[in-house]
Amino acid sequence: QLQLVESGGGLVQPGGSLRLSCAALGDTLDLKSIGWFRRAPGKERENVGCISRSGGTSHYTNSVKGRFTISRDNAKNTVYLEMNRLEPEDTAVYTCAVETPAIDVCFQNGDRYVTWGQGTQVTVSS
Repeated sequence: QLQLVESGGGLVQPGGSLRLSCAALGDTLDLKSIGWFRRAPGKERENVGCISRSGGTSHYTNSVKGRFTISRDNAKNTVYLEMNRLEPEDTAVYTCAVETPAIDVCFQNGDRYVTWGQGTQVTVSS
């Protein structure tokens, strides 16, 4: 059974960078698209972005465009979220999730995702 394990979170100063990893255990990510989500205290879950199974398509929410990049290494069964120029508003628990679409696309709608990780805390503060 597929399990997702996030890592790489921590405390970083504004303007800093972090790279989160989402490692898959028990199954391959080859035919799956991956979404990254976050939930800040007192706020609803928000999609950060997603990447298709080939890596050829990705989408990002407006607030992170140009700062965050999702990539995948299918050989390592891992997906990454590179976060640059971090802002205090990026503070949240970040979670990865997977779905298996019929074609090589990804969606930002969290309701489509069936398997979720436990999340990793990212805190941006001076």
